[in-house]
Amino acid sequence: MDFIELLKSAFLGLVEGITEWLPISSTGHMILVDEFISLSVTREFWNMFQVVIQLGAILAVCVYFFHQLNPFSPRKDAEERRGTWLLWGKIVVACIPAAIIGILFDDFMEEHLYNAAVVALALIVYGVAFIVIERWRARRFEIRVASEGLQAGGRPAGAHFATPAAAAEPTEGGDFGSITRLEDLPWSIAFGIGMFQVLSLIPGTSRSGSTIIGGLLLGTTRSVAAEFTFFLAIPVMFGASALKLAKYIFLDGGTFGVNEVSIMVVGCVVAFAVSLIAIKWLMGFVRRHTFTVFGVYRIVLGVLVLGYFFLIA
Repeated sequence: MDFIELLKSAFLGLVEGITEWLPISSTGHMILVDEFISLSVTREFWNMFQVVIQLGAILAVCVYFFHQLNPFSPRKDAEERRGTWLLWGKIVVACIPAAIIGILFDDFMEEHLYNAAVVALALIVYGVAFIVIERWRARRFEIRVASEGLQAGGRPAGAHFATPAAAAEPTEGGDFGSITRLEDLPWSIAFGIGMFQVLSLIPGTSRSGSTIIGGLLLGTTRSVAAEFTFFLAIPVMFGASALKLAKYIFLDGGTFGVNEVSIMVVGCVVAFAVSLIAIKWLMGFVRRHTFTVFGVYRIVLGVLVLGYFFLIA
């Protein structure tokens, strides 16, 4: 085992654990990091690794939301267990569009889209989208409140905009929307969010970013959009990892020696630990703040990437 390679793998796990859940594109960051910190592995192994390392991140979701996702929990009554099964049904339905497109066009996307130019453009485009959508939502809320003559909580309509009564906490960046609980998410909206998830197949888009944007446009609160995004990741990531592993073993003729296994284990373990922290932080953040800061980050990073690869590199 090469200790330096394990350190690189740990760093990649750190990047994966942070960027998988924040709407800033984990795959995009992994591609960019590879330009500066490359593992001494075959290209086939790297293509597989940057997907399979997501298993560590997804296991963090399973642990963090275990009770909510477990339909067999003895602490749930019959109605709650039925609600959990319905939630899983909506998750499966929402995953169908991306699963179909991903299977059909996986090789094409890997060959033509996994490059710095596509990542940079996707970072910028969806960064702008986050800013525009948040401003649009804020304006719609202000207009609705003004038409009712009062701010949420009985404040005069001219006061600074606050969170509506349905939201969890009254803060300046209030979390609002017509769908305030995951239990109230209609099947049609779940499928609509799944259609937005197809956009995440383009590297640099961000799977969480595309589904959160979909949720916001379709009327959910930021909390509901983020939570449903976490749950959608479970079948998507397990399926994508299985596809990449099968391709690596059966089509590319890849093998797993001690070095490859060690790199995989270290990367996944670090991604798991970091993801637990990132998920907890993001769930608290979205209740109090908009996604505008992520939009700004994406635009700045996208511009820097374009500048580096087309002017310096």
